[in-house]
Amino acid sequence: MFADFFYTCKAKGLSITLGEWLTLHEALDKGLAGSSLTQFYYLARTILVKSETDFDKFDMAFEECFRGVQSENEVTAQMLKWLDKPEMAELLHQEEKRWLNQIEEIKVDKEDVEEKFKQRLKDQDSEHNGGSYWIGTMGKTSFGNTGGNVGGVRVGGTTGYQSAFAVIGARKYRDFRDDRMLDNRQFQMALRRLRHFSTKLDVPKTELDINGTIDKTCNNGGCLQIVMEKPRKNAVKLLLLMDSGGTMIPFSNLLNELFQAVNKSNHYKDVKTYYFHNCIYSKLYKTPECENGDWVDTEWVFRNLDSDYKVIVVGDAAMAPEELYSESGNYRGPNGGLSGMQWLQLLKRHYKKIVWLNPKMAPGHAPWREAETAIKEIFPMYKLTVEGLNQAMTTLMTNKSR
Repeated sequence: MFADFFYTCKAKGLSITLGEWLTLHEALDKGLAGSSLTQFYYLARTILVKSETDFDKFDMAFEECFRGVQSENEVTAQMLKWLDKPEMAELLHQEEKRWLNQIEEIKVDKEDVEEKFKQRLKDQDSEHNGGSYWIGTMGKTSFGNTGGNVGGVRVGGTTGYQSAFAVIGARKYRDFRDDRMLDNRQFQMALRRLRHFSTKLDVPKTELDINGTIDKTCNNGGCLQIVMEKPRKNAVKLLLLMDSGGTMIPFSNLLNELFQAVNKSNHYKDVKTYYFHNCIYSKLYKTPECENGDWVDTEWVFRNLDSDYKVIVVGDAAMAPEELYSESGNYRGPNGGLSGMQWLQLLKRHYKKIVWLNPKMAPGHAPWREAETAIKEIFPMYKLTVEGLNQAMTTLMTNKSR
């Protein structure tokens, strides 16, 4: 039963076990979905989906499998096409809309509205805009969109009628997915995983040592003796290196979000941020403008930022091969007698933990992106998405170094 639905869910990337699938069948056998497609949607999602990041995948699979199922309150594709009139909203003056809302905002019988809606779906055979009877736009009925009534059923538009088909059609869980680009909050959530608590830091003893206090008190004949200890602080030190300019310009907002998130994450022992253009050479820039002279020596960074720093490199690796392999490949500044590849190898040799985040990483080894393929051989590279960033943070925090 529903074999196509199972395989479609798998094709959309949902991880569904045989036990979960059998549980869904058991729930259907017990009548938990009744005869409602909407109830089946929520029942199946509850059993089969483990994370809200997969809601959108489930919705697309459900739409693909069940959009043709007939039900008495189903909105047909033709009906949705008639109602897809976003330009109508611009034509309706705000004063007129407020006036319509005032005169139509009355309490309605929900069951009566639903019965009328079902009947209109059966009878209506053409598009309607305005009016007070049919399902349409800019009207005064209890069903439609961009109209004046605020107490009825919204069909189409941005929210959709709340049947299973409309729920998935709206794709309101698109932003929950873990394969989309990141925003500031998601950066901060992922960066919280970079934590290694230690009491070895040179800070005063300001926290109560409960076990030590109990031991000292017992050994002191029951007379209270307070023992303090150093607080456990995050010992992680972070070095952020970001590609700036050129092909990274479309991702400027994304880099700014990452920079802001790192600076808001005040739990690190130390954070240093530098910039480069296309590839890392003998100089690292202090600002994203990458202006000549406003830089530090890469070797100075090696000398002053020890190997315990965890390094995040952000760039699209979209450089020409000569920029990576030639000793004169840096057209924006000095090479220091080494190629970009040699500088990257020095970076890897100096730091124990490095990951490369790429906002437009090609899948696998793409021969048309020679530089990216070569860099993947040096550093673990992840796509700059929620899932990719979480994987990168896990790599940085594992004990085994690459």
